[in-house]
Amino acid sequence: MYKEILVPIAMDHGEHTPEVLEIARALRAEGGRITALSVIEAIPPYVSQYLPAGQEEKTRKEAREALLTLTGLDEDIHTKIVTGHPAAAILDYAQRHGTDCIIMASHRPGLQDYLLGSTAGRVVRHAACSVHVLR
Repeated sequence: MYKEILVPIAMDHGEHTPEVLEIARALRAEGGRITALSVIEAIPPYVSQYLPAGQEEKTRKEAREALLTLTGLDEDIHTKIVTGHPAAAILDYAQRHGTDCIIMASHRPGLQDYLLGSTAGRVVRHAACSVHVLR
């Protein structure tokens, strides 16, 4: 059983969220913590100057609301939004918060994933903790 479980959730692939959270609950030790994490990609400065004022804050707020909806407003699940490259942000968060298991969904790989690698693939290769991938 795991004390600190991280569940990265991609907003565009949220259809597997209930299954992933069910697995996290089953693997959580008594008194353990589940954190649902969503990563927002950073907007390059050369693009952000053309966005309306407050757009980044609005995007974070919308992402938080979507994440709360996907997790079912469940009080035993902590939610967190971070900014960065998805795989790097997941790995960094896991390391900084003492995560001992990452549970995440993965989509069916396309040609681009074979050439560049998917987020789940990068997390599996570089995580310092156990990783459970739901296909």
